[in-house]
Amino acid sequence: MLPTINPPGFFWPQAELGIDVKVNEWICQIQREEELKKEKWDVVLFGVPLSRSSISVSGASEFPESFRRSWKGFSTYNLDFDSDLQELKVADLGDVKMHFTDIPQCHSNIKQTMKDIRKQLPDSFPIAIGGDHSITAMLVSGLKELEPEKEIGILQLDTHLDLRSLEDHGPTNGTPIRNLIQNNMIKGENVFNIGLHGFFNSQSLIQYAKEHKLNYITLKEARRRGIEETVKESLLQLESKVDKIYVTIDMDVLDIGFAPGVPASTPGGMSTEELFNAVYTAGLSSKTAAMDIVCLDPTRDHQAQPTVKAGTYTFLTFLTALMNRPK
Repeated sequence: MLPTINPPGFFWPQAELGIDVKVNEWICQIQREEELKKEKWDVVLFGVPLSRSSISVSGASEFPESFRRSWKGFSTYNLDFDSDLQELKVADLGDVKMHFTDIPQCHSNIKQTMKDIRKQLPDSFPIAIGGDHSITAMLVSGLKELEPEKEIGILQLDTHLDLRSLEDHGPTNGTPIRNLIQNNMIKGENVFNIGLHGFFNSQSLIQYAKEHKLNYITLKEARRRGIEETVKESLLQLESKVDKIYVTIDMDVLDIGFAPGVPASTPGGMSTEELFNAVYTAGLSSKTAAMDIVCLDPTRDHQAQPTVKAGTYTFLTFLTALMNRPK
């Protein structure tokens, strides 16, 4: 197994594949190294249970386990696309090892995990289940350090710019994009942030975005153009400039009515349908090379778990797009 990962702490028994299969019966949860080596995996997922680096009170570290527990409520068959995800080989590697108090060590483990996955499983698509948004800076940095000659672009679905000052805040969930820019991992012009709205970004951060030529598109403007069309246009621009596209999905991009279980819930955000359409479109790009889902706090969710289920639905929608990519 990878040295920075613990096997999943919660296991579902495997079942014979066929018709009427649930997600929990299909995804292979890796317990031993020989299991990892016996298949050619299309997708490898791993949890990143970190929320101590959040600037607001957050239980996002609890999402990886809630995510796994939710699988039993989903079929592998996606009616909207007449597609069955059983065609994909998906491995759950477990969770990145976290230190109880040492956030830099946690971040180092996250970065190393991405490096190890790309080295050992170069043909597999990595998906990280957070955790707070600080993990994105570490995951992208791992990709960049492994292939420093490659240009990485970011497609970000978010209510926030995540450009807060590192000097004031450190490497938190409010600083990942600025962290990457300041450390020369990405160029500001290669960031496309879709979903910003309302009263949740300060003028100083907008000024920083303009200075570094970030492409930020408000939700109001994206709705005017069409969410899918906006994502397509962003991807086309990125595809012409970068070698790889990293997709990061902050679940607070959703309206509070759809996602009460996030640390920074807001009114006026996306509907789940808009998010799923955006995610599917992003997954179709041949240059999309990695993805994360962050800032989902199950401890704030309602009893029916609408936010946890939306997070799992987002993951499965993205997998559907990977499977349906043009050959």
